[in-house]
Amino acid sequence: MTRAMNEHVKSAAPKIGLVSLGCPKALVDSERIMSTLRSQGYSFSRDYAGADIVLVNTCGFLDSAKQESLEAIGEALSENGRVIVTGCLGVEEELIRRTHPSVLAISGPHQYENVVNAVHQHLPPVPNRFLDLVPEQGLKLTPRHYAYLKISEGCNNRCSFCIIPQIRGDLASRPAAGILGEAEGLIRSGVKELLVISQDTSAYGVDIKYQTSNYRGRPVAAKFYDLAKELGDLGAWVRLHYVYPYPHVDQVIPLMAEGKVLPYLDIPFQHASPSVLKAMRRPANQVKTLDRIKAWRDICPDLTIRSNFIVGFPGETEEDFEFLLDWIEEAEIDRAGCFKYEPVTGAPANALEGIVPDDVMQDRFERLMEVAQNVSAGQLAKKVGRTIDVLVDDVDPANNRAIARSKWDAPDIDGQVIVSHAAGIKVGDLVSVTVTASDEYDLFATPVTVSAAIAPAA
Repeated sequence: MTRAMNEHVKSAAPKIGLVSLGCPKALVDSERIMSTLRSQGYSFSRDYAGADIVLVNTCGFLDSAKQESLEAIGEALSENGRVIVTGCLGVEEELIRRTHPSVLAISGPHQYENVVNAVHQHLPPVPNRFLDLVPEQGLKLTPRHYAYLKISEGCNNRCSFCIIPQIRGDLASRPAAGILGEAEGLIRSGVKELLVISQDTSAYGVDIKYQTSNYRGRPVAAKFYDLAKELGDLGAWVRLHYVYPYPHVDQVIPLMAEGKVLPYLDIPFQHASPSVLKAMRRPANQVKTLDRIKAWRDICPDLTIRSNFIVGFPGETEEDFEFLLDWIEEAEIDRAGCFKYEPVTGAPANALEGIVPDDVMQDRFERLMEVAQNVSAGQLAKKVGRTIDVLVDDVDPANNRAIARSKWDAPDIDGQVIVSHAAGIKVGDLVSVTVTASDEYDLFATPVTVSAAIAPAA
């Protein structure tokens, strides 16, 4: 195929622009939509001007996220004029239509067929055998060396501050064989880290009664432990996100100690005070949880726990908040994020009494982040002097350094490992480094070979 023919094919293909907002689960939805459209002859534009139509995949969890989504839709309309809306805010079609009446079509989360049909209606495909080719793993919006692996949709929990089940529905798990097949394809394509995501990862399989599916000639049950073990056998890093601390989570800790799964648990504790947790409609026995965390670390000393906490929840007292601070310190939560409570339209928590004033909420936010920072600094200081493997996300040749992550760091939300003397290191490399220093969030290191070369004489 000549260069001229290739340019003609590209110019003939209708072009889609994409704006993807929200969480990694929405990012996976965007990847699936892109893969489907690519297989049907569409190409993609990196800017508004080059697109024939723009898809906006929205977030609708918090009112602030809704506003951001509405602003993104408005920007796309202003810059391009032809906009299709999908994602979580899509369930509030009346709000979108009232704000932006000229959008072409609206659909809700993971309604892939509706999105594709809307694109067909407003921008018919031009089939072409040169453009209908899609990589086996589909199109990805993440770097080549890591990928999100979504194992289920929806959630069966009914937390009082959350409307995710209203938006995305109840738990709907994928068969294990399909997940493992996708994981294999990703690894063949060069992915070195699988980030397992869902709304409630440790509830995986409950809705389908842990049914088995045929994977490589043998049955594999749709169970949290079974899936983690099978993924761990594929040879890539496996990182578990959004893991509610149900009792059976204890079973995966030995897999982490064995190196099958990364020693990392992303657990959305949200709070520690029993009274606040009760108002949130979440498990409230945090003393028992502390005992379990200690037992986990006895089995797997390298375990890192990340969590998010909400301050200023209706009815939260100063005593509740102090309890939370003490709990974070005692549990040694390695990575802690904090959110100031924000009412969500349609959430039961809106009816609770005891609204916390904004200035008090801000004060608690700052105090929690200070405690979290101190805990993080203490935990990271323990890593200094160790030799660890890191996955390289970026390189900075001008400063002879690389930006990497350890097994304790998820992309975009956790810290980094800053590697000096990084000549020859490439994005996607797995590199052994020696940790030389740490701060509140990051580690600093040198490659093992360089470390040996520059080590002072005994």
